Amino acid sequence: MSSMKVPVDGIANDLGRGDALRLIIVTFLAISWYNVIELIALTLSTFRQWKGLYFWSLLISSFLGVMPYSLGFMLKYFSNVNSFISVTVLTAGWWAMVTGQALVLYSRLHLVLQDDWILRRVLYMICANVVLLHVPTSVLTYGSNIPHGPPLFHEVYRIMEKIQITGFTVQEAIISGLYVIESIKLLRIGSEKEDRKTIYQLVGINIFIVLMDILLLSLEYADYYALQVTLKGTVYSLKLKLEFAILGRLLEAIRRGSGCNIRLCSFHSLGGAPIMPRGHPYSDGGESASDVMTSQRTNSITERNQVSQGKLLGSKHFTTWIEKRPSANKPPYLSCIY
Repeated sequence: MSSMKVPVDGIANDLGRGDALRLIIVTFLAISWYNVIELIALTLSTFRQWKGLYFWSLLISSFLGVMPYSLGFMLKYFSNVNSFISVTVLTAGWWAMVTGQALVLYSRLHLVLQDDWILRRVLYMICANVVLLHVPTSVLTYGSNIPHGPPLFHEVYRIMEKIQITGFTVQEAIISGLYVIESIKLLRIGSEKEDRKTIYQLVGINIFIVLMDILLLSLEYADYYALQVTLKGTVYSLKLKLEFAILGRLLEAIRRGSGCNIRLCSFHSLGGAPIMPRGHPYSDGGESASDVMTSQRTNSITERNQVSQGKLLGSKHFTTWIEKRPSANKPPYLSCIY
């Protein structure tokens, strides 16, 4: 493994003549591209409406993030392209990949968390890290690639690289933690065995995501720079695919737990049209919770509280749609088709 260790200036260095390292890096880059192409195909074919924060952050993080990030390192390590061109491509991809991934995590928080105070703080954290972590790292990246530039750039870049990967790891751990906590609270509404199984799967997948971030962090602190930066594209492509799977499992559990007639579906108090809570990433303005009435009365205080908080009302915009169906003995209700 020691032959794979790249000197401390990292981004300004080449791979030398290690064939094993080159083969590993090419493999990582190829896997990341394959995952992204598959994810893009799934995203475009699954979403009925190509809009919303979740859709665009998922698409940008994969297509404009992972792909150019991997391409940039391919150009840097396996071509004679000017270093500023390859650094520009990989830096632009890095911005879109890392912050896009954070926005993917943030956007689906609206499905399970309706606390505007927390949601705003999460968004502030993402924006702050763009300024505090992306900007200085990018400046040092260009500085380290100046031909015969001052060695100070290399030393400072080495420190900043560790700071930024630590900061982004903490950021994703916080957002994933919020999602897990709120998902467990939400899915406890149902007592079915299948719902409990879904909770375990959601928690397990999120723990796996955090462990992948820790792996990248470990490689960085061990100074295996080339492995860390090329493996990062593969890791982020896997995380995006897992995020896609997580949302699908959540929606399936919500649909199963709600019976598709009380918690998941709602009527507008006047027109009978389904609406979204205000502030939901897939809403077109939406209405406040006071404008929402359920199609049936529920005797459960917990269910009434969940509806009044705006929870579970927006998931239809991802993989479900709704329709009115009359019943012989009951007033019209909304049933969901997956």
